[in-house]
Amino acid sequence: MRPSLKMRLGDLLVHEQMISEAQLSEALNVQAASGRKLGATLIALNFISEPQLLRFLAQQLQIPFLDISQRKISSEVSKLLSEVYARRYRALVIEDNGDSVLVGMSDPADLRALDQLAPMLAPKRLELAVVQESQLMAAFDNVYRRTEDITNFAEKLHEEYEDVEEFDLNSLADETSDATVVKLLQSIFEDAVQVRASDIHIEPDERLLRIRQRVDGVLQEHTLNQVKIASALVLRLKLMSGLDISEKRLPQDGRFNIKVHTHSIDVRLSTMPVQYGESVVMRLLDQSAGLLSLDETGMPVHILKRLRSIIKRPHGMVLVTGPTGSGKTTTLYGALSELNQQESKIITVEDPVEYRIGRVNQVQINNKIGLSFASVLRTTLRQDPDIIMVGEMRDQETVDIGLRAALTGHLVLSTLHTNDAISSAMRLIDMGAPAYLVASSLRAIIAQRLVRRICPECKIPYHPDKQEQSWLTYLGENLSNTQFWRGQGCTACNHSGYKGRVGIFELLEMNDAMMDALRNNDTQQFAEAAKNSANFAPLSFMALTYAKQGVTSLDEVFKVAEYVPEIVGDDDAAI
Repeated sequence: MRPSLKMRLGDLLVHEQMISEAQLSEALNVQAASGRKLGATLIALNFISEPQLLRFLAQQLQIPFLDISQRKISSEVSKLLSEVYARRYRALVIEDNGDSVLVGMSDPADLRALDQLAPMLAPKRLELAVVQESQLMAAFDNVYRRTEDITNFAEKLHEEYEDVEEFDLNSLADETSDATVVKLLQSIFEDAVQVRASDIHIEPDERLLRIRQRVDGVLQEHTLNQVKIASALVLRLKLMSGLDISEKRLPQDGRFNIKVHTHSIDVRLSTMPVQYGESVVMRLLDQSAGLLSLDETGMPVHILKRLRSIIKRPHGMVLVTGPTGSGKTTTLYGALSELNQQESKIITVEDPVEYRIGRVNQVQINNKIGLSFASVLRTTLRQDPDIIMVGEMRDQETVDIGLRAALTGHLVLSTLHTNDAISSAMRLIDMGAPAYLVASSLRAIIAQRLVRRICPECKIPYHPDKQEQSWLTYLGENLSNTQFWRGQGCTACNHSGYKGRVGIFELLEMNDAMMDALRNNDTQQFAEAAKNSANFAPLSFMALTYAKQGVTSLDEVFKVAEYVPEIVGDDDAAI
């Protein structure tokens, strides 16, 4: 099917009074300068929305306008057209109807694209539909995953070494793209970047090898039957990280950089001996994305304003707390970026250094040679710093030096692994820091988490069940008329109902009542003083605010709630 327009698109839109002559003239001038298509130019100038334009185009061409966000599209069908051409021509094979295929395109009037696509899909006849480009791009990322490549390369690698007891180190160290192990790892990284994974886990089991990726905080699993290749992958990764390939009995940590398409990925690698080999976990840091400012962290305006006031003070300690992967380092780097002025000397002590910042003196910890947090901190204080950032408060000595630095005229920023802001101050005392020193030095604590965003493409209203209503009542709010939402799952979110994450925060500023409780080492008194302090609201309240705004779901709120009451209804009692 080869559609045609009797008039040019711009003239048609003016004729139908969807845009004015003046808007068309301006769009044509912009198009001539940018080289973009007229439709994309009109959308970019906000003269017409993408759905309006595509519905109009579908009507003129007498073809359907499809919403593919809710469709489950078979990857086998879509792969009738190779990924490179699908992305180039913005075309996706949606259905295979035997003698014809239904192809969704963002611009079905592109005759050049149709001339190229027809022979590629021959002898099948093309049936066209109009689809939003954003939905096409999301579908591409889902149907053209690298899982098939990963499986094929794993099988090939297994065949190469099937009858070999030990892997050839020379072949594993080969930097050429012809080495199968290199291709396999490249496919694993490409797939991870494509789905926005934050971590890759390689886990050997007795009869299979698991490749797991953490996407929006949740692990997704792909299994391989070729368990023997696990040692080849580990060896190759150790070589890339400069680790000891002969040591398999002890954990090791390393890092390396890899280029994936246009992304420069910094990989933090950790190995650990397990029952059937070595487990590898890699944290992926996209250096090409750059540092986020404090404004880009998603921190609410009222917390952001108070935090900026705190970090501009000349001395004291500010802690950012939360579990691994909650965005603590991102917040610290955002604060450092604002404080990074020519009149201030900033030194960071990190393990590892995650992002490089100009003008900031960054020190990489190396415990093997005695370069520990404590030893570097002592030297740091002799380097005349104004601001010190300590990657993590790990032990008593580091805590003690950090607190004393904050007491003697330095601003000290650091992280701590605790569940909330209130428990963080007492945690410092539990680690052996004198109570009076914590009370005198600590200025503020930020606790944070990342909760998943509801996918905007498949967002539907949701009514809380009895268990959830009980918890909402416990909060003391009348939310009976509040509209909540959830995601039902679609192509754009890989049928998870969520896409992306957003930060939630609580900020606890120290006051006299809290400092007195700390000096007395009174946990209960400190908690009560903190909860009664002005402007303090726990993480669950901010999460609930996002749920009421339709940003996240109640399920995500429950994950950060301090307490969720149990309800046993009549139905439960009968079970």
